[in-house]
Amino acid sequence: MAKEDIKDLAKFLQSFPAEVQETALWLREFVWELYPKANELIYDNYNALAFGWSVTDRLGHCFCNIAVGRSTHNIHYGFYYGADISDPEKRLVGNGNQYRYLLVKTKAGFPKTYLKKLLKEAHTKALAKVKDKKQLCEGLTIMKSISEKKRSPGKKKIEKTNIIAKKKPAKK
Repeated sequence: MAKEDIKDLAKFLQSFPAEVQETALWLREFVWELYPKANELIYDNYNALAFGWSVTDRLGHCFCNIAVGRSTHNIHYGFYYGADISDPEKRLVGNGNQYRYLLVKTKAGFPKTYLKKLLKEAHTKALAKVKDKKQLCEGLTIMKSISEKKRSPGKKKIEKTNIIAKKKPAKK
C-alpha cells in the first residue's frame, strides 16, 4: 500500500529542516489514516515539494495536498478545489477561484477535527468530478514531476525596478 511507500518522499524532504520534515510527514499520516484508498501524487518542483491525494491518478481529481515552500519552508495544507467547499470558520486562506489552504505552523495548532469535516466534503466533491468511473484507482503513490533545478533555500525572488534615465540638458 502507498502509505508505506515513503522512500522517494523522504529523499525529497531531506533538503528541509528536521522540524519541517517531521510536520510534513505527520500531516501525510493524518490524511492516510482517513483515506487509505486514496492515491498520493508527488510533485518535487522548483519552488515547492507538494504531495496530494486524489481519487484517480489525475491532479484534477485531487481533494487535498501538502506543499512545502523551498525558500520559506512554509507548510500549506491545501484543498485543490477549496473555493468549492464550506469553510464556516473562515480558516482557509486564498482569494482565487480555486485553491484554498491553511498555513501550518505547529502540529499542536493544527485543527484536526475541523479539517476532517472539510476533507470529507472535498473528497466527496472529488469523487463527483470523476465522469468515467474506470479512472478510479486505489492506494498508489505516483511520482508526477521531478524538477532537476530547485530553488535554493533562503533565496527570495528579486523584483525588477523601473529605472528612469535622466535626460541631460541640451547644449546651447
